[in-house]
Amino acid sequence: MLSALARPAGAALRRSFSTSAQNNAKVAVLGASGGIGQPLSLLLKNSPLVSRLTLYDIAHTPGVAADLSHIETRATVKGYLGPEQLPDCLKGCDLVVIPAGVPRKPGMTRDDLFNTNATIVANLTAACAKNCPEAMICIIANPVNSTIPITSEVFKKQGVYNPNKIFGVTTLDVVRANTFVAELKGLDPARVNVPVIGGHAGKTIIPLISQCTPKVEFPQDQLTTLTGRIQEAGTEVVKAKAGAGSATLSMAYAGARFVFSLLDAMNGKEGVVECSFVKSQETDCTYFSTPLLLGKKGIEKNLGIGKISSFEEKMIAEAIPELKASIKKGEDFVKNMK
Repeated sequence: MLSALARPAGAALRRSFSTSAQNNAKVAVLGASGGIGQPLSLLLKNSPLVSRLTLYDIAHTPGVAADLSHIETRATVKGYLGPEQLPDCLKGCDLVVIPAGVPRKPGMTRDDLFNTNATIVANLTAACAKNCPEAMICIIANPVNSTIPITSEVFKKQGVYNPNKIFGVTTLDVVRANTFVAELKGLDPARVNVPVIGGHAGKTIIPLISQCTPKVEFPQDQLTTLTGRIQEAGTEVVKAKAGAGSATLSMAYAGARFVFSLLDAMNGKEGVVECSFVKSQETDCTYFSTPLLLGKKGIEKNLGIGKISSFEEKMIAEAIPELKASIKKGEDFVKNMK
């Protein structure tokens, strides 16, 4: 039996009610009408942790909000449309989650989204810095390896930067790793926990199978194939959707899992651990995803990389140059903004 601490934090999504007394979170979703935004908003509306849900997009939010508002849970829902309504959407928020941006099409890398999504994220996070500077900021918009440095630089420009409150949501990599390992070993995926470190694109995604709970072992050829599948799982979905978008439903699940973990920790629950792409001193990279102990004020403690195999060490070494380039690209984007 896994101890409560070792149990994946995603259990928050799999139970109907939290025991915490402070379930009054005001949460905003920016990009709420999109492929990720709509199912993510549905999962948030369904949660007893959320008391107010504000939805922002440049189209369709009044309709999405009206639809969700009929659901028999207590979160109030309101839609906001267009940049002039964005400040009102953000005022008083405890947590903002940003799935806004354009999705990948077949043949595209996450980095191909940079030019469009960098501008969107910079504008939205600037509004967050002005209107809810104390809120937790959870970025889903790709390329996460660049959009997190963008968010940090925007918050620095506004003089309200707090590295413990800015998170790149890499949870889908963990969810996929848990699922694929469980399939191969005939386990219940809800009981599997694979830490995934590094970044959120291709070879920067580093699943630490050696740290999986429960302990699992694979021959090297199977391990290499499994690792490759986890790294390219997003592309698997992009190809299967054949031009109709990228991972939206699984991403909404993973985004909700991360948000619920963070809200639980903000409510005082102890031992909440999630991996996330954040400001870091664990490697040569200024941003890096590792398991984080979450707390009332965001990151309570970076738990670091821990003991890893030589195969995993090699993957880190190979990922760092690409990660550094993506980070610099994001930082330079904000420096060169008008």
